[in-house]
Amino acid sequence: MSKSARPRRSVLYMPGSNTRALEKGRTLAADGLILDLEDAVAPDAKETARGQIRDALAKGGYGKRELIVRVNAMDTPWGLDDLSAAATMGADAVLLPKVESAGAVHQAEEIMETAGAPDDLAVWCMMETPLGMLHAEEIAHASHRVGALVMGTSDLAKDLQCAHTPDRLPFLTSLGLCMLAARSAGIVILDGVHLNLNDDGGFEYSCKQGAEMGFDGKTLIHPKTIDAANKAFSPPPQIIEWSKKIIVAHAEAAAEGKGVVVVEGKLIENLHVMNAERLVALSEAIEIMEKDLISATD
Repeated sequence: MSKSARPRRSVLYMPGSNTRALEKGRTLAADGLILDLEDAVAPDAKETARGQIRDALAKGGYGKRELIVRVNAMDTPWGLDDLSAAATMGADAVLLPKVESAGAVHQAEEIMETAGAPDDLAVWCMMETPLGMLHAEEIAHASHRVGALVMGTSDLAKDLQCAHTPDRLPFLTSLGLCMLAARSAGIVILDGVHLNLNDDGGFEYSCKQGAEMGFDGKTLIHPKTIDAANKAFSPPPQIIEWSKKIIVAHAEAAAEGKGVVVVEGKLIENLHVMNAERLVALSEAIEIMEKDLISATD
């Protein structure tokens, strides 16, 4: 599965202090799991949770799911030990909370590398403060290790003193700034969580809105929301069929020395083909992910 086409439709937060949840994560249809040491873990359970996440990752069995460890901030009593330990746990990425500058990324990198982090361990950045929004570009471009921006709209709402409205208008500036930063850096960007678990319609609407805005997927707080997120962020079959059609037509035109081609009355240029190829690659990666889940549960 290519790194660029890896599905991130559904990325579920799981408390590192809950061994049952860590076990259940091996059977869920989520594309990724954020094994959490921060918000989801009480202060007196932080060190225990760190060991439990280490043991869960060592045991394996998560298939092709992307595994991310969210550490505590460096200015807390647990942050340094979290990051040093996460550097060699075998996760795909380390998620840093409340990133507000490139300097925070560089500090984390130095700690990780001193602890022996492999070259392919990515840094993901929580974007959840006003200052983080204003520095989104420098954060996204801070290092080759930065692989994703993750929206933290709950903390952001508190700092902005704004409301959680169905259309999320109070967040659009922040979401847009981070989207621009992520796409300019060629990295992943994930939408924030939907807090009301009894609001299925609102959740589906926020997923639809996030997909339309260009997010790669959504962060989740409960397994029951996985299927809706997977559906919302999967390319529809008719779009994949169209993408394959224009890829073939453009290739035939190119073989004849033509730069553009008309398919069903629509002018197709190279930019359309590039997006079509991205969607087809994503669709194929999703199919591999889903087959892996089925084989793991048989």
